[in-house]
Amino acid sequence: MIVKQLSVFLENKLGRLTELTKVLAEHDINISAFSIADGTDYGIIRCIVGRPELAYTVLKEHKFSVTITDVACLIIPHKPGGLYHALQIISNNNISIDYMYAFAAEHDAVVVIRTESTQELIQILQDNKLELLRSGDIYQI
Repeated sequence: MIVKQLSVFLENKLGRLTELTKVLAEHDINISAFSIADGTDYGIIRCIVGRPELAYTVLKEHKFSVTITDVACLIIPHKPGGLYHALQIISNNNISIDYMYAFAAEHDAVVVIRTESTQELIQILQDNKLELLRSGDIYQI
């Protein structure tokens, strides 16, 4: 249930994001989800990719500053209150969220959640009958 996420520090200069996506494309690595946080001099792109270990290796080879972290990917109904219900369970169990980002399709949304205790979060979500995305559902085979 743990999904590997890449965090890449990018200099805030023209073309750097394009270069990152080019490297991934040249190695047939698909991006399933991403979030970009910007700062004055740099940005952080957090992404779920098809082959996280390969992506890590090739990005390092191309001089990107990259780390791999564990996240949980929660599937919630894409309707009002879906996120609230999940966050209420997380809050009631004293789990602190470092950050999260999401994407939605027709009937469901997927919320990527980073916390200091990913395994504990996963257990709580499973105990409460919430659906989690498996890495095999988004990683390339």
